[in-house]
Amino acid sequence: MSEINAQSMLDVIDGRTSLGIEFGSTRIKAVLIDSSFTPIASGSYEWENKLENGIWTYPLEDVWKGLRVSYRRMAAEVFETYGETITTIGSIGFSAMMHGYLAFDKDDQLLTPFRTWRNAMTQEAEQLLTKNFHYNIPQRWSIAHLYQAILNKEEHIKEVTFLTTLAGYVHWQLTGEKVLGIGDASGMFPIDTATKNYHQGMKEIFDQLIEKEHIDLDLNQILPKILLAGEEGGKLTESGAYLIDPTGNLKPGIPICPPEGDAGTGMTATNSVAKRTGNISAGTSAFAMIVLEKELQEVHPEIDLVTTPTGELVAMVHTNNCSSEINAWMNLFEEFTNTLGMEISREKLFSVLFEKSLEGDPDCGGLLSYGYFSGENIMGVNEGRPLFVRTPESRFTLANFIRVHLASSFGAMRIGMDILKSEAVHIDRLVGHGGIFKTPEVGQRLLASAMEAPVTVMETAGEGGAWGIALLAAYMLDQSGQTLEAFLANDVFAGDTGTTISPSKEELAGYQVFIERYREGIEIEKTAITKLR
Repeated sequence: MSEINAQSMLDVIDGRTSLGIEFGSTRIKAVLIDSSFTPIASGSYEWENKLENGIWTYPLEDVWKGLRVSYRRMAAEVFETYGETITTIGSIGFSAMMHGYLAFDKDDQLLTPFRTWRNAMTQEAEQLLTKNFHYNIPQRWSIAHLYQAILNKEEHIKEVTFLTTLAGYVHWQLTGEKVLGIGDASGMFPIDTATKNYHQGMKEIFDQLIEKEHIDLDLNQILPKILLAGEEGGKLTESGAYLIDPTGNLKPGIPICPPEGDAGTGMTATNSVAKRTGNISAGTSAFAMIVLEKELQEVHPEIDLVTTPTGELVAMVHTNNCSSEINAWMNLFEEFTNTLGMEISREKLFSVLFEKSLEGDPDCGGLLSYGYFSGENIMGVNEGRPLFVRTPESRFTLANFIRVHLASSFGAMRIGMDILKSEAVHIDRLVGHGGIFKTPEVGQRLLASAMEAPVTVMETAGEGGAWGIALLAAYMLDQSGQTLEAFLANDVFAGDTGTTISPSKEELAGYQVFIERYREGIEIEKTAITKLR
């Protein structure tokens, strides 16, 4: 057995491990890490949200089934690898999709089916709260769901005594504690970064709004207590241990860190929790998380404001579309090669064509594309029409064709980042993660041009949010007194500086020409929506 495996086995035996379990939109994943913060076992469970009576939801029984299955598969991998049965763990953490609506009565009974972040049913509440708070409140936020239910005069509102997120619910059931990490809480209600608590000024405004509806609810009573990274969120109860592991092997008493949202675990997993740093996740959709130095001066509907797990303010630029159109064209190229009887793996097809794009013109040769399979809020587009267009003078080459689709995959995000730039937001370091970066350098170089900043890709960036919450669980046990930023930099990522690419002057100038064309051409996209049915 290698030295690393031997140490990991000792960590398993002595309980010097940390477990992170994240409830994502399509997968529940459990990751166990050793004392060097290296993943040593994992297990997962696939699940899907369901549209029931017009509401996107997950049955709560699926929450517990997914938790048990993912844990069991992780524990089985530990046994197969090290011959050890897990009985205790150094620390545990739970995270999940942010936002949504889980409301309970005084008897801890769920009042309505779980309303996930995906539901776009709170437009009236969103507009009224944003106007009165002078603070952007997206439809998916918990407070928007609560206020919309009040405006709709839903009967259950009078019985609400506790409101939480999915991560907060799981944590509560396993520890008995109604708490929430500040990052997840920031997607429920705005945070006062000075007090690291819910914003009391906005809470008073909310009180006045609901008084007009003859509703008496105290947010300070019904919202979870806020905790910061490093604090203990409670301990695993006997009934909680049974919920995770019905075999009875896992013992109670394990300390559990504050439950967090997937935004906070993503920041942690990419070492992007310090001010002037950020991470960009690029896949089917894309979003950028930038840790701010100060509050924004204006309210921007395109920018969500949340926090890091330690309560630092974060600007989130979210785009609905990123790689779907690239994948669609790759499917066409794959069909073409198959028709010719050529056996080319999909991985090679991606790498060869991506690398070809580096031969293209910095401005993409005058080509233009919009990979909008769905609407794009930042661009004022409410439906999707994937579109490729060129002029007779455009330089229509294979390199430029691939390059323009890569460039446009970051186009809407660049528009959002320009809003932050107008607010004098400075970025020292960006970490990119997601499938678009699998081919070395290519996506990273285009992103650096789009963001006008160096972009780093690390080997560990692909470990995901379950690893991120496992790191937060490990940080809770850290006795050195260092900040989360220092813990990540000094202990976790010290040997993983990643690969950093800075854009050249030519690349910056070329992307600027492209993005101006992208802005101007959006009317073509809007016309396609009305004319192409």
